[in-house]
Amino acid sequence: MWSCFARVKVTACVLMANHLSEASDPAAKSSGKPTPAILYEVVTQHAEDSSFLWLLRHAAVSQPHIFLADLSRLDNRVEAHLDGLRISGVSGWNVVRETLSFEESCDLFAAGSLAFESANRDWIEFVLESATKKPQLISGVISALGWLEYERAQPHIKALISSQLPISRTVGIAASAVHRVDPGMILGEAVSDSNPSVRARALRAVGELGRVDLLPRMRSGLTDSDQSARFATAWSVTLLSPNLDSLGVLRTIAESPGQFSTKALQTAIRRMDLVSAKAWQARFSRRKETLRVAITAAGAIGDPDHISWLIDQMKVPSLARVAGEAFTLITGIDLAYDNLAKSAPEGFEAGPSDNPEDENVDMDPDEHLPWPDPALIQKWWINNQSRFQKGTRYLLGKPMSIEWLRQVLRIGRQRQRAAAALELAIRQPGQPLFEVRAPGFRQQAALK
Repeated sequence: MWSCFARVKVTACVLMANHLSEASDPAAKSSGKPTPAILYEVVTQHAEDSSFLWLLRHAAVSQPHIFLADLSRLDNRVEAHLDGLRISGVSGWNVVRETLSFEESCDLFAAGSLAFESANRDWIEFVLESATKKPQLISGVISALGWLEYERAQPHIKALISSQLPISRTVGIAASAVHRVDPGMILGEAVSDSNPSVRARALRAVGELGRVDLLPRMRSGLTDSDQSARFATAWSVTLLSPNLDSLGVLRTIAESPGQFSTKALQTAIRRMDLVSAKAWQARFSRRKETLRVAITAAGAIGDPDHISWLIDQMKVPSLARVAGEAFTLITGIDLAYDNLAKSAPEGFEAGPSDNPEDENVDMDPDEHLPWPDPALIQKWWINNQSRFQKGTRYLLGKPMSIEWLRQVLRIGRQRQRAAAALELAIRQPGQPLFEVRAPGFRQQAALK
């Protein structure tokens, strides 16, 4: 799964540490049993880097420039550092405990990976207790179980789902969904769980796992008092069926800025018929404050009828790059590779600056997108628009057939792959939603 050189390097460090220990301990040497020892600095680096690199890959799974091969390389680096901790055994666990602050999800990923893989009850309890104290860090624990091969994760998942503790049930259901393995009858019970976090995660899992049989139980969730549960219900039902009630809830969520608005938009507009989708996109386009949403919607619809409008948006610096991304999503043209990009406008700044008095601390949402050249793109479109038929939905330059969507999962960038996964799920009710955030080496194996 990762380079032989990395494995040799890790193993060599540990063997050197054992050799040094034996040299300083004649009794251990004479007994013929090497004393477990590590180079503290090396293992500390493994602990810190496994945590930090997971943080990078946690962001990378939704970034616009990352291919599956890029994700796999990053994941191989994560795996190399985890292996360094595994080889170190108990000493590696102690270093994790001493080194990491457990103030971020990434720290619980590193600790959770060791704990669940070792099946050490004390270590697992430490990880779960840490998550209980700070539920906002739960994603690291879920990811640790998702990282394991399912056969090794299954006993832990089963125990967690059966737990009396809500946070354990949430982790167990989420981990099962991440692996895209149906937990069975217990999921049907969990969609009505008294705890809103458990309920929301179970409702979301219904869509991820393609459990169309549970749709009749989902109706009450559309009016759930918990926002997460209400969104999860609407998202799953809309993904699995052309349900007007759930679609209406998703539209309301998409039209109100919040943590679920983008995901609601992406799913709702793909489920709509083309006329309704274009009418909704037009509503966003008429208001300056929702122009960015309108651009995202145009890319998701995939109708080349929006191309000329997108080219106009490329002339506005704050919208140019996201408009370029939408253009690529429809046409498949790589702006940088096909020489349709330009340098950033002089003096343009986005995201936090070096000025300590600048109150803007938000990251640039388009940081990894190229700057489109509207004039060159207009020329390209004049010469190539005959290749595209208005009223047909495209993804990366081709109509959205099942065969092409599967190919996009192999060749696309992460956001493009996520779009393909949604479109496939809508076209194949009952089939699990392809998990584009899974470990890259596992995705590559599944797509062969």
